Amino acid sequence: MTTSFGTATSVVTLNDPMIRLQSFTGLRSLHSVAFPGNVSAFPVPFSTPSLIRAISTSVKPDKTTPEPKRSKVEIFKEQSNFIRYPLSEEILSDAPNINEAATQLIKFHGSYQQYDRDERGTRSYSFMLRTRNPGGKVPNQLYLTMDDLADQFGIGTLRLTTRQTFQLHGVVKKNLKTVMSTIIKNMGSTLGACGDLNRNVLSPAAPLVTKEYLFAQETADNIAALLTPQSGFYYDVWVDGERFMTSEPSEVVKARNDNSHGTNFPDSPEPIYGTQFLPRKFKIAVTVPTDNSVDILTNDIGVVVISDEKGEPQGFNVYVGGGMGRTHRLETTFPCLGVPLGYVPKQDILYAIKAIVATQRDHGRRDDRKFSRTKYLISSWGIGKFRSVVEQYYGKKFEPFHELPEWEFKSYLGWHQQGDGALFCGLHIDSGRVAGKMKKALREVIEKYNLNVRITPNQNIILCDIRSAWRRPITTVLAQAGLLQPRYVDPLNLTAMACPAFPLCPLAITEAERGIPDILKRVRAVFEKVGLKYKDSVVIRITGCPNGCARPYMAELGLVGDGPHSYQIWLGGTPNQTQLATSFMDKVKIQDLENVFEPLFYYWKRKRHLKESFGDFTNRTGFEKLQELVNKWEGPVQAPRYNLKLFADKQTYEAMEELAKLQNKSAHQLAIEVIRTFVAAQQNGRSE
Repeated sequence: MTTSFGTATSVVTLNDPMIRLQSFTGLRSLHSVAFPGNVSAFPVPFSTPSLIRAISTSVKPDKTTPEPKRSKVEIFKEQSNFIRYPLSEEILSDAPNINEAATQLIKFHGSYQQYDRDERGTRSYSFMLRTRNPGGKVPNQLYLTMDDLADQFGIGTLRLTTRQTFQLHGVVKKNLKTVMSTIIKNMGSTLGACGDLNRNVLSPAAPLVTKEYLFAQETADNIAALLTPQSGFYYDVWVDGERFMTSEPSEVVKARNDNSHGTNFPDSPEPIYGTQFLPRKFKIAVTVPTDNSVDILTNDIGVVVISDEKGEPQGFNVYVGGGMGRTHRLETTFPCLGVPLGYVPKQDILYAIKAIVATQRDHGRRDDRKFSRTKYLISSWGIGKFRSVVEQYYGKKFEPFHELPEWEFKSYLGWHQQGDGALFCGLHIDSGRVAGKMKKALREVIEKYNLNVRITPNQNIILCDIRSAWRRPITTVLAQAGLLQPRYVDPLNLTAMACPAFPLCPLAITEAERGIPDILKRVRAVFEKVGLKYKDSVVIRITGCPNGCARPYMAELGLVGDGPHSYQIWLGGTPNQTQLATSFMDKVKIQDLENVFEPLFYYWKRKRHLKESFGDFTNRTGFEKLQELVNKWEGPVQAPRYNLKLFADKQTYEAMEELAKLQNKSAHQLAIEVIRTFVAAQQNGRSE
């Protein structure tokens, strides 16, 4: 069998059983890599004197040139027949788990193998499934299906992720094929939700019927379609080769097939990915100016719609190189914000995206996965060289970046007009965990009114296409289950995020989702102790390890697990998600957090400028001064406290306590919030 690879102008056909290629892999030169003769290797898009892309040499081993190091995952991919083997065999075995190679390959199918780390002794294996929902869009049928699957085959909960997808935990291996095929047959997919390829594409979740927002959502859909694997491995494994494909826009098909500048493997079932796919995960977000609900700067590619004076979309600003993951005590790994690459006309966006992906595919490191993300390639090359190489794949120069207004974080919580006569309602879900009464109430409302939903990048949910007459009954049902309007939710909770961490994530070092409710209560108690107002808020994000799934490095206060019951504290992010936080303290035990929180919040209250956020305050003050304040802290000067009796009778107290439990609060805390809200409303009324 022959293997072909080539440029737009030539195709080299090799009949040898083995071929050797020279390629550059980002931070260093990669020497010869051996591939079997039936494997499509890297394409050869262009030739320059300074960059050797691919050279065919003799099959005879070269004793003087050492074989390059490749990660084990690269070998698994190479030997997998496009992500099929040995997964297709492993899922049929009687064992409760799958082997190492299959564990890596199943990620491309949208699943991770896990086990309950709370249990000791024999491991109880299960699988987490993650859906792919570009822009967070979930049809009514799919939501109801996921709700059913969680009860029938999962742990009875659904989790909304920071990339606008569902995660379904606790599926045992014998049920995997049933669950996967059910998702596929009900307008869903898990293909590419994990693994070394393009992940779920973000866009603003708000179903606003405006030209800009509709265009952003359409672009996200097209990018997702462009970068969807084409070789059929997903359907072969889970539905025995039956295809459930929707029609694709002609511009997507045209862009995928175009090889004018050598971006494709011409004879491969995977024209963009080839046998090796990408060096690591790849993340893309699309948004409109000012709307930073998607954390635009944290993605490998960030795309921003640019419109003319009449509001007609004309093209896109493109950022590249964002990414959150890092490794503790390895300073050469780091979180990074995306940087401007340039502007492209709207008709060229798919070609530009493909060119960036091809650059990372061919030049990103494949020897050490800790350094395989796009941000490390750009860090090594510099943005100038990166842009130059991308332009060779793109076939033209990028135009100058357009000036943008200030970014804002938009949660879209509460009731809003869509712009087409219908309403949408954004609901806060603590850590994205849909469970218990909340899960039943959402099911009741979504099923009764036949609603479509959207998942936000902040782990919340939006109910779409609601008639005005439905607003009151929907609000009542949701409130009875603890799904309250944002004015009744603690402001600290509204912007907080946490990853799942224990008990199922194999990478977790300490608690995140299970720990954040108590930590937020403790922060609120510190606020009250130092005299901060209820409306004062801080963006808090917690992860159980340094990989950054909840994007803690963008938080004003980030807690990153760095040991058992211990966190690294990061400070300096901003409420609009445009400033990278910096590591402030290491190894702070969970029981000692107040020793850090109290002085920081106390001096923020006393020394901040007018309307200065906590993140801006910490950046202006500087870490040396902040560390000094923490070290000498002896406690705030106690202000007199007012002893108010809130409950005149037992019946009122018990009713308040029952409602407070739904929000994981005390009756006293909830009563104070209600009183504050009422007083504020009265004051606003007088001021008007």
